[in-house]
Order: sequence, then structure tokens, then C-alpha cells
Amino acid sequence: MKRTVEQLAAFNEIAKALTSTLEVREVLHLVMQKVSELMRPNNWSLILQDETGKLYFEICVGEGSEKLKELRFNPGEGIAGAVFTSGEPKRVDDVSRDPNFARRFDEATTFRTKSILAVPLRCRGRVLGVIELVNGIGNRSFTDEDVNALSGIADYAAIAIDKAKNFARVQELTITDEHTGLYNARHLRAILDQEVARAQRFKHPLSMIFLDLDGFKVVNDTHGHLVGSALLREVGEVLNGAIRQVDFAFRYGGDEFALLLIETDTAGARATGERIRDQFRERVFLDEKGLGIRLTASFGVATFPDHAGTAVELLAAADRTMYRVKAEGKNDVQVAGNSPHPDPLPIGGEGTV
Repeated sequence: MKRTVEQLAAFNEIAKALTSTLEVREVLHLVMQKVSELMRPNNWSLILQDETGKLYFEICVGEGSEKLKELRFNPGEGIAGAVFTSGEPKRVDDVSRDPNFARRFDEATTFRTKSILAVPLRCRGRVLGVIELVNGIGNRSFTDEDVNALSGIADYAAIAIDKAKNFARVQELTITDEHTGLYNARHLRAILDQEVARAQRFKHPLSMIFLDLDGFKVVNDTHGHLVGSALLREVGEVLNGAIRQVDFAFRYGGDEFALLLIETDTAGARATGERIRDQFRERVFLDEKGLGIRLTASFGVATFPDHAGTAVELLAAADRTMYRVKAEGKNDVQVAGNSPHPDPLPIGGEGTV
């Protein structure tokens, strides 16, 4: 009776907690906390599926957990993989007698595994992952009551994870440009404020490159907007491939783009701009479609705090410098001068899609 009361109280807490957040990391943290409190296993893990279809350990708790985090395995492989494929819970009282037991536990942990309990995370007819508990020699074996209790936690967790992931997808759509896959101008303003504040606090430089495609309107007028959209998509790929993971690439509007380079001074930003300029010069766009379009771009570089004291001034300085390049012949990279009074920003460049 005491165990039943504890379980009901835990389920009530889990339900309240998981419905109070739409952040995936918070949901996973709550699941981790409640599994540990209610089930008290030696080791336990939450296993999810990555974009390639492989299963991986999103959360590992207990001895050997660091080694488990490095592993990837296929659905159907081992006990957890079998549960993921079947969508049914599985309890193994003595893993030494189970042919499906994966050797990964023997290799990753120093204690001898005795009992394993794995239940699926099911939501709307799909299996999202698996919660797996492990007890070692000398510890109790899992019971049918444990199967029911862990299945209850898994049901709540699956619903919460599904909601959180859907929310994350919606959030991503609101900050991503549909044509290029880059971040949009709305997200640029939010990120720029944060990064300028961080640069100011830690006294490191922050650079922005503002660029405009040369002659994009001609492509639109000649080949139509569908080709223009495909061209923008390739431009997005070039820009994404030219920056580091810590940097940001945005489509600002029309054929204008912005790059935010973290902890990068003017010299580094100019070198990045020149490298991308050269890539544009050398690349044949939409070659696979038989169009063979040549394209160049004009680049304006500005750095905080050298050329601007605020986020607005940094964006304006880079934008203004880019327009100077356009006026002086295009297809070049220039660095901003010092100007305390930024001009208003126009949105969009040559042609829009």
C-alpha cells in the first residue's frame, strides 16, 4: 500500500511537472529526476532515435554512463533496441540467460548486470524512445509492479516529449527563412542584442558581415521566381558552410544576408568576407539544373566596439558599408568607418522572393 501511494503521488507530480514546460531539456530532466526517485535503479538511461535512425543514450545515470553516451546502435539490437522495435515492455531477470542481451553493458560498466527492465516511450502510435533500468548482482530483480510503474512514467514522458518537440519545431519555423534555411531577420535582431551584450560584458570583439547579391534581379526577371528561390537556397548553403558552428547566418530580406561572427575582430571578419567573395566568384550556381548561373556579392564589414557601440549601430554600419561597395562597383569587401549616427536600415535588396 505504501508503494502504491508513493507511485500515485509520483505520477501526480510528474503530470503537473511535465505539463508545466514545453522545453525538451526540462522535460528530460524531470523524467530523470522522477525515475531515480521512484524506481531507485543502479543504472538507468533514456534512449532516443537520432536523425540517421540510430538509437543513442540521451540520458545515462549510474556507473559507466560516460561510456554509454558514446554508443550508437540499431533498432532491434539488444534489449532496448528490441523494445523500441516491438513497442512492448521487456523485463529480464537474469541477463546471462537472455540471448538478446547486448554486450555493451559488460563493456561499459564495472558491475555485473543482473536484471534489466525496458519500456517504450509511446505517443500517438509511435515509439519515441525507451527507458531502461539496470540492477546489478546483489540487488533486487525488477517485478511486474515495476513494469507497471515505469510504463506509467513512460506514458507521461512520451506525451511531454512529443509536445516539447512539436513546440520546438514551431519555434524553429518562426525564426527560419523558408527559402534558404538560414535564420530570418526577426531572429537576427534577438540574437544580435544578446551577442552585443555578451561582447560588452566579456570585452571581446563581435563582427558582422552584411552582403547583397549582385544582379539577383536579373536572375529573377530572366528565369522566374522558382529559379530565384533555388538560387537563394544554394547561397544559403555557401554561407552556412563558410562559418563556424558558433557563428550565425541570416537572410535579412530579399537578396540581402548577414553573418554574425562571434569573438571575431575586423581582420578576421574581413578575411571571412574575402573568402566567401572568392567562393561566389568561382562557383557555378544551379549547374545541376543546367542553368550555370554566375553570381557575385558585395560585402560590408563592421565590428563591435570599433565601428559601433550598440546592436543597431553595428547592423547599420555593416549595411551602410555594403551599399558603399555596391555604389563603387560591387563584387568587393570593405570595412566600415567610424560613424556615431547610423542611417535608417532599408529591408530588401535587388529583387525579392
